Amino acid sequence: MIDYKLKSILDVDLFEKGKDEGKFVGHLFYLDYEKASLLVSDAWKHKVHGIPQGAFLLAFYKGESDVHEVLLLRALGQTKLPTDNNVVASMIDYYKQGDDISGRAGSNSESKLDDFTRYEFSFSGLDCRVLGAFYKVDGEVVKEEFGADIENFYSANNYRVYKATGDVLRKVVNQRDGDVIPGNENEFRIGRVRYSSSRRFQSVENDIDVFISPQDFVGKRTALFGMTRTGKSNTVKKIIEATEEISKKSASSSLPASSDDSPAFTPLGAPQFKLGQIIFDVNGEYANPNLQDEGTAIYELYSNKVTRYSVMEKHGFKVLKVNFFRDVENGFELIRNYLSQREGSVDYVTNFSAVNLVKPENYSSDQSAKTRYDRKLACYLCCLYRAGFRVPRGLKPSFMGSKDINSRVTESGIFPDTKVKIDFEEACTWFEWVWENYEDEFFVKYKDNKGREWADDDLKSLMVFLSTFKKPSKGAQVSGYRKIRTAELHSLHTNTSDDSFEVEIPKLLREGNIVIIDLSQGSPIVQTLFSERICKAIFNNAMGRFVKNLPNNFIQFYFEEAHNLFPKKEDKDLSQIYNRLAKEGAKLHLGMTYATQEVSSISSNILKNTQNWFIAHLNNEDELKELRKYYDFSDFISSILRFSAGNDKGFVRMKTYTNPFVVPIQIDKFLADK
Repeated sequence: MIDYKLKSILDVDLFEKGKDEGKFVGHLFYLDYEKASLLVSDAWKHKVHGIPQGAFLLAFYKGESDVHEVLLLRALGQTKLPTDNNVVASMIDYYKQGDDISGRAGSNSESKLDDFTRYEFSFSGLDCRVLGAFYKVDGEVVKEEFGADIENFYSANNYRVYKATGDVLRKVVNQRDGDVIPGNENEFRIGRVRYSSSRRFQSVENDIDVFISPQDFVGKRTALFGMTRTGKSNTVKKIIEATEEISKKSASSSLPASSDDSPAFTPLGAPQFKLGQIIFDVNGEYANPNLQDEGTAIYELYSNKVTRYSVMEKHGFKVLKVNFFRDVENGFELIRNYLSQREGSVDYVTNFSAVNLVKPENYSSDQSAKTRYDRKLACYLCCLYRAGFRVPRGLKPSFMGSKDINSRVTESGIFPDTKVKIDFEEACTWFEWVWENYEDEFFVKYKDNKGREWADDDLKSLMVFLSTFKKPSKGAQVSGYRKIRTAELHSLHTNTSDDSFEVEIPKLLREGNIVIIDLSQGSPIVQTLFSERICKAIFNNAMGRFVKNLPNNFIQFYFEEAHNLFPKKEDKDLSQIYNRLAKEGAKLHLGMTYATQEVSSISSNILKNTQNWFIAHLNNEDELKELRKYYDFSDFISSILRFSAGNDKGFVRMKTYTNPFVVPIQIDKFLADK
């Protein structure tokens, strides 16, 4: 663990240290509840090493001593002074005469300007955002608090403005809502304050640490947006690292078996139970060594508690596969999802996908229900067999035939029975014969005598799929089982009898482990299918514990290249698992962190429920227009659009759950050899 020791942030008295005359930058000449206009001069700006866009400033009231309040401002850009027109006119006159008028007031420049004129030329206006106010509250102990607005303002001439630097700036950028103590032993440094791409002044000043609180991320939604190679993955790894380190400090080593009234966090922010983390690794950079991490991936840093899964069989990984013949419901769900993405609304495919393969509740007590279900299941397994899925060793279809049908299928007769089992080829022949002859007299009389058809709608849909004929008597032919005879679906099936990953993964996460799902070698459809199935399994596990009044430990989801998995912006289906994680995950202690290039590629239902934001470079106005809707990112629109590939990697604007405003920071590089 990295030990970041620093002077207590709470010990810094803003009202004393913030009013440093060496950091004075100007006077206000306009103020309201949201905006302020500041008169600055070249000399004042130079003395404080510049006022970059986004810099934090403190406006102190200099009138009566009973006003214990300081306004927090953010520098936005230039604003006009009433005298600007006269100054510009004078400048133009000097330029026309060919005079040298350069040089700051008080400098030894050879400028042709007299000192008074040069002094007048040095002033400019600065537009600022009012972010809130620090104020003192009287009580048993006088303490400072911060409000994200102001309840009153005085005339602008009553304020002097100072640049926040050093310990004062550290306190400002680590400001927290609520009772969280910034910089405490359970918080972690994420980076340092950085205002601009250019660092001429910043390079000579001390770094200002920026910390994150685990409570901001655990059980919350976190977004990382930015173009490729802007440091999104590095930031995700820093969050994973911080989450794992805080998990080590959990108060309890395991979940209790009954209801528990313990708080989710200890007073200093450590979780009550160990945290589980699951990473959907689309590019394989978390599960495998790679050059950008200097040869070290997340799994190597925490190798003793990481379990890796892959869609391909390879050393050190468990295989993400389902035994379609034994784990019928999960296998069929994968097939249904695959068909829904590939086949659209083809009628017989839709009917096949609508088949209910869940065993009926009266299966053991109702012989008729048992017989019908066994036939339906056997016909479905025959579809898998015909489609080329490998049959587990020793498995044979088990269902009850009919004496009126068996002897007619072949000359020798096929006798399916729950005791005397036939092989899959014989079972296929049996069902194909039934469907070809379904308009035979036997089936007509059966309906007349019983008041229902011999085969229900589900079984008929399955026989269509198996036989490839939409109607009996071999009418129009369709693709049928060939729809699922694809390499993508075959890659999801295993003929072994291992426990399903949908059971194993939630168990690992409940024990506080890290699970990495390597999807880098899967097609987009395979990536989507596995991601959804795993997310649903974890969500259902959490919901099951919730309704039983059992405690849930926090589980964090991480999605790289989220645009490949998440619903699109225009998709309004709130039942999708990612929307449910965003909307319902908090009560189930499920958090999610997602990274992608475009804000507009993510469903608005997810964006609206996202509490933590990390914004790197975005290269077009459409994305910036979307970003303006959230928090105070509108203050950074122009700087987010500008980008220097060589210098700005990891330069982000960060808004966390308990920090009341956006902070521009340089994210620390992820290094495993700490």
